[in-house]
Amino acid sequence: MKGNIRGFICAFLMGILIVELWLMDCGEVCAGEFDESLYATAAVLMDASSGRVLYGKNADTPMAMASTTKIMTCILVLELGNQEDVLQVSAYAASMPKVKLYIRQGESYRVGDLLYSLMLESHNDSAVALAEYVGSRYLEVELKNKPVAEYTVEESKMAVAAFAAQMNAKARELGCEHTWFITPNGLDATETLPDEKGESVVREHCTTAAELARIMSYCILESPKKEAFLQITQTPHYSFEANGRSFSCNNHNAFLTMMSGAISGKTGFTNKAGYCYVGALQRDGRTFVVALLACGWPNNKNYKWSDTRKLMEYGMEEYFYRSFLAEGVAFDERKLQDIEVLGGTPERLGEAAYTGLAIRRSAEGDKMGADGLLMREDEQVTVECEMEKRLMAPVKKETVVGHIYYKVGEANYRTETIVTTGDVPEIDLSWCLAQVLSRYLLK
Repeated sequence: MKGNIRGFICAFLMGILIVELWLMDCGEVCAGEFDESLYATAAVLMDASSGRVLYGKNADTPMAMASTTKIMTCILVLELGNQEDVLQVSAYAASMPKVKLYIRQGESYRVGDLLYSLMLESHNDSAVALAEYVGSRYLEVELKNKPVAEYTVEESKMAVAAFAAQMNAKARELGCEHTWFITPNGLDATETLPDEKGESVVREHCTTAAELARIMSYCILESPKKEAFLQITQTPHYSFEANGRSFSCNNHNAFLTMMSGAISGKTGFTNKAGYCYVGALQRDGRTFVVALLACGWPNNKNYKWSDTRKLMEYGMEEYFYRSFLAEGVAFDERKLQDIEVLGGTPERLGEAAYTGLAIRRSAEGDKMGADGLLMREDEQVTVECEMEKRLMAPVKKETVVGHIYYKVGEANYRTETIVTTGDVPEIDLSWCLAQVLSRYLLK
């Protein structure tokens, strides 16, 4: 009996020792990594300037995104329309479910006013009215010239589909291959479309956390209408009058007052999508975007705020800008040696021909053209140089002979081009005659 007790105690103590050693090892491995205890089913923290995903949880899984859809609706209306234009309301737009502004068929509204309704209160009827305003331009001439207020439901759906096509085109332009828009307001939807083989494919209104963050990054940093987008989404309260009625819109993006540097965001909810959120923060020269999908269901609407804060704080604590062109990181141009040109004209007969090399620091042909990147302290920049060993004459000045790649992990963020600094003609009869004359006859 005593032996069994002694054995049990030894085994117990050994188990404790193993656990402690494992925890010590894990502490070393996990240094600088993020505690993944998030509520969201899918989440991303993105460096908006480079598009780099700093943290991802199910980042590339397509999911419903509810009213976060409206950031794409807003930026497209800003880019393709005019805030001072006046639009008409169709019966279809007026029939949208809550949350809504309660616009009525035949009424007229200033586009800019409805953009505040769209982004501050997330009104579904305003989204459809704005989509018809832009989408009707892409319909056949007869419908282009027909007042939108007189559209049948089917004609309205055609205009909305035309707008959704523009949304999907913009998504493709931004590299969002797993995003598909059907509605301008984010209400859950599916549609059946023919694929390349002519077979029917069911598509859902969806995006991924990574691609939603990419779209927000475009809205706040790259779009020609980014200032207008930020002005709308940062407004705490907006009032306007139209059709003899007064309207008041309050911004429901609580993140704007939660953290210093918060600059934009959009909430969303449907029964399928759950609570969703995409928001941006700009501080100390760094811009972070957080995207959350399926971040709880009622009664857990505040989960999205705690997840957003947690991810933003992680980004600010761990990621700082590091220049690729700083001393000790940038490729030293002095390491480039002249390259031999086979069949080229040398300085003297019988010698090999060479041309000098230089770096064209234009970042041409790279992924993002970044001068630097937000990085953790434990991350390293790897500089790789690939170039030709020899060239064949003739060679022109500025001929590309290689590239220099700046990588973090497996991803390339900057590419510099190596070019020749001079012309090297091919040896021909006239050059040979000139060499003979200079060597033997003109002495």
